[in-house]
Amino acid sequence: MASATPQKAIIDTRFGEIEIEFLADKAPGHVKNFIDLAKKGFYDGTTFHRVIPGFMIQGGDPNTKDKKASRSSHGTGGPGGPGLKAEFNDTPHKRGILSMARSQSPDSAGSQFFVVVKDSAFLDRQYTAFGRVTRGIEVADQIVNSPRDQRDNPNDRVEMTVRIVE
Repeated sequence: MASATPQKAIIDTRFGEIEIEFLADKAPGHVKNFIDLAKKGFYDGTTFHRVIPGFMIQGGDPNTKDKKASRSSHGTGGPGGPGLKAEFNDTPHKRGILSMARSQSPDSAGSQFFVVVKDSAFLDRQYTAFGRVTRGIEVADQIVNSPRDQRDNPNDRVEMTVRIVE
């Protein structure tokens, strides 16, 4: 069954672009959710609010759009509505994998996502992997090494815009 050219996401930051190829065959619901949010501009102006060197960068929280809001709310926001049904799959969380953040509940993912910068097998089949970095992993490396506070929030905002391309 031939389909159109697969869609990709371009995450643009002050450090450069990260290009993502989706794993639609592994996590179709999560891919659709991310693309729908990106096309609405949901991610534009959000930040990478959690960076842990040697592990991952996390972003996509709408609470990070307000530059004056307390950072204590970063990491708690989402698009509203019920969480996504987990689509745990056999994709290993190797360097460059894009996966959805969630709370304790497996079916709680909303808009927050993370990119692992180091192989993280302990996440396998616990979080939904739904994409991989095809270009710009060095941008993620720069973001993950940003000076940060004790809550792993970068001292200087690392804002993003996300666009979907065919």
